[in-house]
Amino acid sequence: MIAIMAGMGKGTRIGLRIAYLGAGFAGWQRQPGPRSVQGDLEQALERIFGRRVPIVGAGRTDAGVHADAQVAHFDAPLAIPPAGLAKALNASLDADVRVLRAWHVSAAFDARRSARGKRYRYRLAAVGRPLRPWEAMRTWQVTHRLDVEALSVAADLLPGAHDFASFALAGHAGTGRRGTVRTISSARVSVRGRRIDVVLEGDGFLRGMVRRIVGALVEVGRGARDPEWLASLLQDPTAGPPAPTAPALGLTLEKVFYR
Repeated sequence: MIAIMAGMGKGTRIGLRIAYLGAGFAGWQRQPGPRSVQGDLEQALERIFGRRVPIVGAGRTDAGVHADAQVAHFDAPLAIPPAGLAKALNASLDADVRVLRAWHVSAAFDARRSARGKRYRYRLAAVGRPLRPWEAMRTWQVTHRLDVEALSVAADLLPGAHDFASFALAGHAGTGRRGTVRTISSARVSVRGRRIDVVLEGDGFLRGMVRRIVGALVEVGRGARDPEWLASLLQDPTAGPPAPTAPALGLTLEKVFYR
């Protein structure tokens, strides 16, 4: 710590890019009791600076959800070179969360409010031989065969502005002027060997929205529903039962977009 503190002086706002495996966390958001990504990072910052340092994330990933590139910011009370800070944080954090990069940002930058969109990837594997453990940690292995063409047809219905109330879990953060309306800019299905990836980009996502979209797509892909059913959920959020919810382990926050 003495070497890192050599640059002591006026503090500055720092941005972080963070990766984590979600299985050990009750989500991003700090909460009393259960372990959270935000809580672990703030504890590490307190050990480095000797005082509490709040941190703000771009999005509140749910329990069990992973991140390849979560973005966060905090106001450092002392001037520390970003590279040294990233190294000190990783030395203080458990191995299931890593600071990939730290850099100076302007005082106007806000990891959450400045974000213009996000990309999520959901990993599926059709029924078959067991997955390798490191793949199984981030993949939902369904118990049915999936029609990839049907999945793609259904995914093509998603781009555009829709009321996603049917795809939101309780506490969906659908307040404010937009309510439960969000805009999906891209929805694609790709095949990588046995793995089927669903990649969604949009200007924002309600709580559980990606997982329920994937749950609906799987219903179509296994032949239990047709694409018109998913279309009806988009057109009339009160029509029919809500979409099933895919498990958290397959979901990864892959990128946060800024200007």
